[in-house]
Amino acid sequence: MVIAVEGVSDKLVLETISRRLARDLAAEGTRIQAIGGAHAIRRFVAELGSDAAVRGLCDENEQHLFRRVLDTVFVCVPDLEGELIRAIGLERVLEIVDTDAFAKMRRQPAHRETPIEKALHRWLRSSSSRFHRYLPVLTEAVELDRVPAPLLGVLG
Repeated sequence: MVIAVEGVSDKLVLETISRRLARDLAAEGTRIQAIGGAHAIRRFVAELGSDAAVRGLCDENEQHLFRRVLDTVFVCVPDLEGELIRAIGLERVLEIVDTDAFAKMRRQPAHRETPIEKALHRWLRSSSSRFHRYLPVLTEAVELDRVPAPLLGVLG
C-alpha cells in the first residue's frame, strides 16, 4: 500500500501520528510518499503501475485532482493545518504558538475583524519557516483520541 500525500509536511505529520499510535507502517507494507504537489498525482500513480494500491490524503481544494485518479481519497478540510487546529483546540494552539507574533498580525487592519481561528490558520501558513516550525509541535500536541478522521482514515 502506498499513501500519496501532497508534500513533505503531510508526510511528516502522518509519520508522526503513526509513530504515536505505535504503528509500524513499513512492517504493515505501507509507505507514505510525498508527490510534490497535488497536480503530480496522475503522473505518480501512472509511474506506480495499475497493480499498485494507492490511497491519497489531500487538502479540500485539491480533492478533485486526487479523485480523478484514486478511488480512496481522504480530505483535510480546509487543509492539514485546519484539521490540527480543530483537533487540538484553539486555546491550546494559542498556548503553543508565539502569541506576540500572532498578536502583531492581528493588529493589522486586514486581520482585526477576521475570526481568530481563520486568522491563526492564515498566520501559520503565511511563513514557510513558521509552518515548518509549528507543524511538528502541533502534531505532537494532538491527543490520540482526537486525531483527525482523514489522518486516521488514510492510515487505515
